[in-house]
Amino acid sequence: QVLLVESGGGLVHAGESLTLSCAASGFTLDVNDEHIAWFRQAPGKEREEVGCISRIDDRTYVAASVKDRFTISRDKAKSTVNLLMNSLKREDTAVYSCANKPRGCKGRPLYWGQGTQVTVSS
Repeated sequence: QVLLVESGGGLVHAGESLTLSCAASGFTLDVNDEHIAWFRQAPGKEREEVGCISRIDDRTYVAASVKDRFTISRDKAKSTVNLLMNSLKREDTAVYSCANKPRGCKGRPLYWGQGTQVTVSS
């Protein structure tokens, strides 16, 4: 069973930074060979795609709402895709999940992680 695993969530104060990581569990998938997207879902809100990194050239696409503060990168040595979040705001509080997109960053997600909670306090 393919499973993606997120880590790095937690409770931080507004203005602080946090880095989330997405890795694959098991040997059925290598995130280094995948288009990986990050999503978030805040309580009472629809899920929002935060961004995506292409497996072809590591080009990244980040949502306009967080573009100035969030960065997606790939750590090939660790086989992880990271989401660096700077200058966090209370409205960034959400469950953050990663998923692979077999057909590219504009395609649909297929396999998901269970998510990691990020809580930003004032």
